[in-house]
Amino acid sequence: MGGYLIYLAIIIIIPIWAQMKVKSTYTKYSKIPTTAGMSGAEIARRILDANGLSNVAVKETPGALSDHYNPMTKTVNLSSTNFHHHSVAGAAVAAHEVGHAIQDKEGYAALRFRHALVPVANISSKMAWVFIMIGIIVTSMSNFLLIGIFLMAAGVLFQIVTLPVEFNASSRAMDQIVSLGLISNTEERDARKVLNAAAMTYVAAAAVAVLELVRLILIFSNISRND
Repeated sequence: MGGYLIYLAIIIIIPIWAQMKVKSTYTKYSKIPTTAGMSGAEIARRILDANGLSNVAVKETPGALSDHYNPMTKTVNLSSTNFHHHSVAGAAVAAHEVGHAIQDKEGYAALRFRHALVPVANISSKMAWVFIMIGIIVTSMSNFLLIGIFLMAAGVLFQIVTLPVEFNASSRAMDQIVSLGLISNTEERDARKVLNAAAMTYVAAAAVAVLELVRLILIFSNISRND
């Protein structure tokens, strides 16, 4: 019981820590203006045009840290703060989302694979726990647990594939804002801190997903031995 409580604490604490880290880092650097004095929208447009992506629109989207690239509509969507303000954090986030647009243009393999996994991950995440709970509660139906594990594995794969996609987008972002002179040398270090903090949320999500999958595999193995 004690071991399970420790495990439960870990899978709760890791995501909370990651979210607190990204929020505190973003808040800090969202108050520091860039010397270029360009808004996130302007930076995104500048990078897009420099990479032959004039067909990709930059739009404002509601919410905080709701920034994302939509490959279906070919739009870089920036939260209001990042869209209008000219902060180091906004520059980093805007460049990161454009990084995804560049990945899309170049047919980045990991991004394509993640897109292909989206419908599978959406369905499996909804169905997995139904089978898992039946398999755990009714031990004579342990095959349901195995089905749930396979469904959960699809979601875990999605989380793992997301890591190289996000890290690559951040790398592209830094290359672009530096090569185009959109930030100064000192701001480069600060922008990297914002992107690294954001990346930790994906690492935390993947780590928790893997831990939970391993725990369920061990439960299934224990049930199978006792049958």
